[in-house]
Amino acid sequence: MSTAHSPSPAPRSSSGALAAWGTAALVIATVLIGALAPTRHSAPVRAVAEDPACLEWTDGCTVCQRLAAGPACSLPGIACQPAAPHCLRRRDG
Repeated sequence: MSTAHSPSPAPRSSSGALAAWGTAALVIATVLIGALAPTRHSAPVRAVAEDPACLEWTDGCTVCQRLAAGPACSLPGIACQPAAPHCLRRRDG
């Protein structure tokens, strides 16, 4: 009988733990990059009716004008399908 011991392989639990820590580090790095990376902020979109430089606007159904007393709008047609509002006349300057 031989008394020589064969080398035992490395325990599998250490390689599983290493994979779990590597995955956790990768997830944390990805979240930190997403949270800390600079982002582009576009100018806030202002509704046409809230733009003081727009004196007259329409949505294809009604036409509105900015008067000293406040906005005044026409009545829409009975079967009108409104579109995105856009400015028709802007204040000079």
